[in-house]
Amino acid sequence: MDRRLPTLSDVARRAGVSYATADRVVNARTGVSDRAAQSVRQAIDELGYVRNVAAANLSQQRLYRLAAVLPAGSNAFFRRMRDLFGASAERLLVDRIRLRVEDVEAFDPCALRDRLDALGQDGVDGIAVVGSADPEVVGTISALRAKGVPVLALVSDLPGAERDAYVGIDNTVVGRTAGRLMVLSHGGRRGRILPVVGTRTAPDHADRLAGFYEVIGGAMDIAPVIEGRDQHELVERQVAAALEADPAITGIYSAGAGNAGLIRVLEGRTGAGPRPIVILHELVAHSRRALEAGLIDIVIDQRPEEEVARVIEALRLLADRRTPAATDPIVPTIYVRENLPPDTSGADPGEVAP
Repeated sequence: MDRRLPTLSDVARRAGVSYATADRVVNARTGVSDRAAQSVRQAIDELGYVRNVAAANLSQQRLYRLAAVLPAGSNAFFRRMRDLFGASAERLLVDRIRLRVEDVEAFDPCALRDRLDALGQDGVDGIAVVGSADPEVVGTISALRAKGVPVLALVSDLPGAERDAYVGIDNTVVGRTAGRLMVLSHGGRRGRILPVVGTRTAPDHADRLAGFYEVIGGAMDIAPVIEGRDQHELVERQVAAALEADPAITGIYSAGAGNAGLIRVLEGRTGAGPRPIVILHELVAHSRRALEAGLIDIVIDQRPEEEVARVIEALRLLADRRTPAATDPIVPTIYVRENLPPDTSGADPGEVAP
């Protein structure tokens, strides 16, 4: 016969305290003396007691309150993530999980800091946020965690490991991958590459660019970096001007968003001679169409469906004061025209302007 698992009543008896006192210690509530708390923790170790989180939450009718903070704007990738979180939120209500999705202006550290402060004051049980290197944002996240609010970095990690977990790709490795693909696509020829980022202060863009440079450093010349702030109109103007001024450009690596503008430039140059090799990120409506039309060559997709699923699971574990299992970074998918999956997304205007 299997040995009966120890209960909280067993812990209370072994520790010589009331059930209520043991319950307070196990659920990290206040009002217990240091001596009693130590006795309870010792009894837990001796008995091998494991807290039944699901039962505790059910008996307390607990409602998880989770939040995902994403950059606002025309970025089709984050709109896709917003949709995925929204669809998950409806399903999660039956599990007593209320997931809210908050928008904050992209690349605006003051707005992000204020939104995180507000969520902390609102008593959420966990927050997923796209990482920022801004010292005030990092400080706000540290303050939230000190108050017991878990914070998970999404898509872009936070410097100095100022978070409870990270869900996303290894952006430096992805940049190296893009660099290797660019070198291979030139077939041993020396080229001149135009890098495009949202901003070099964004950790994920900076890491991708650093990894890219590691690989192409001696093999390619590098044109001045374009910072398009993930805005397709701004990217369109700057890329058009760069290609006009520098006809030696043989490759474009876009490490950020705003790619609808880049694609419009390439469409306008059709028939004007050989186009640059183009590598960009995220399989969304406009990048799919560009691959199918032969306007670009490679899309590196970070699989947002898996990211959202991992985020929700990790936030729930963190809210229960459990440590998420260590997982490897998400391995992105590399798409060319020949291996595109079936399009099941339906109509999506992406970032394409009217």
